[in-house]
Amino acid sequence: MTVNDAVAKRIAILLKEKNMTQYRLEKNSHIQHGTMQCIMNGRNKATMLNTVIMIARGFDMTVDEFLDDDIFRSEMLEVE
Repeated sequence: MTVNDAVAKRIAILLKEKNMTQYRLEKNSHIQHGTMQCIMNGRNKATMLNTVIMIARGFDMTVDEFLDDDIFRSEMLEVE
């Protein structure tokens, strides 16, 4: 699994947990719809740190909270 895949999965989980739409996250995080679609559909090769920060803020959480998930600690995570 790539880092982008992990970010997309974490977003999907948080959207469900927080009962939030992707549209609302895009508005809260100031990320363009096309960019979010590329992340969620796996078209990005990598997700930039500034994008992760914006996403975390869109969820009203810190980057540490966003990244504090087993998905980012997996030995299967491909880091290039």
